[in-house]
Amino acid sequence: MIIRENNLRSSTKICVLLIRNRGKQLQVLILILTAFWNTLCEMAPYLLFGFLIAGVLSVLVSPELVEKHLGGHGIWPIFKASLFGVPLPLCSCSVIPVAASLRRHGASKGATTAFLLSTPQTGADSIMVTFSLLGPIFAVFRPLAAFLTGLVGGSIIETFGSDEAKIEPCRDKCCCPTHPQSRLIRILHYGFVVLPKEISRPLLLGLVVAGAISAFVPSNFFSETIGTGFLAMVVMMVLGIPVYVCATASVPIAAAMMVKGISPGAALVFLMTGPATNVAAIATLWKVLGKQSALIYLGVVAISALGSGLLMDYIFTTSNVLPGSSTVWMLPLSVKTISAIVLLTIFGAAVLRPRGKRHEDHEKPG
Repeated sequence: MIIRENNLRSSTKICVLLIRNRGKQLQVLILILTAFWNTLCEMAPYLLFGFLIAGVLSVLVSPELVEKHLGGHGIWPIFKASLFGVPLPLCSCSVIPVAASLRRHGASKGATTAFLLSTPQTGADSIMVTFSLLGPIFAVFRPLAAFLTGLVGGSIIETFGSDEAKIEPCRDKCCCPTHPQSRLIRILHYGFVVLPKEISRPLLLGLVVAGAISAFVPSNFFSETIGTGFLAMVVMMVLGIPVYVCATASVPIAAAMMVKGISPGAALVFLMTGPATNVAAIATLWKVLGKQSALIYLGVVAISALGSGLLMDYIFTTSNVLPGSSTVWMLPLSVKTISAIVLLTIFGAAVLRPRGKRHEDHEKPG
């Protein structure tokens, strides 16, 4: 009888432990899924906008025009691509389909990289937000740093980057001038069918990893543990590279961290690395540019961010000017939620689409 009672108690304890472990696993899963959804909501409007721009570019911008301005070798195409990317309101996710479209339409790898580096770091909207929250020095320095990063990175890729990724010339309906479909249909087809099927898998994988990072990195880590100085910049760089945050949304985060004691230079490192890279974008860049070029891309972002951060701290130290502060308008939650649902639907259709049907998109229409 005593043995049976002991066995019953042991079984009860094991069941309790299993229930607790399952409860903890469920909590972890909920945290990851919540972070996944929040990240998806933040990126969805910008990524959908990027798909639309890519579709417009693929139809309205001829391959000859792209080849003329962004194709070929030399510094001039890289200069124009970097300068062209600064005012565009595209984040590190929405810039990917646009850059992929430019590459497929004849842009050189150096010009494509310059565009990828300069565009997500800033934009017309984020410049105004930066001015209102952080003051004029940040508002001028940030786009200038983005332009120089693109110029330097594009030049390095053009000189040393190998062309590992096989980019086929565009053979879709968008590039067939005699196709009977209207321009609007071809824009939507290319932007929301052709491109999503190419980048949906690496983006979804990157989102899962980014969601795990967002779930387990404490929200007060930045303000309470890293302090100021060069070490703080390194920490901000390491944490900013894999985490998704768009150029506009990164500004209030940086402003809040500066209030808690982060130096302007460390905040700038976050403003450059956060929008310029994330796990989802890196996974896609690996496919679009190739392994070596993607690694050079990350190196350029890291070195440029640290150098700019040191220079920014020096400017604020010598000028005795304090960054400004204000409030900023952000996208409504309803817009983000609807955009996330639409984006998941597009990705789901791209992932579940039969392979035979996918192949037809790349065949020349008869």
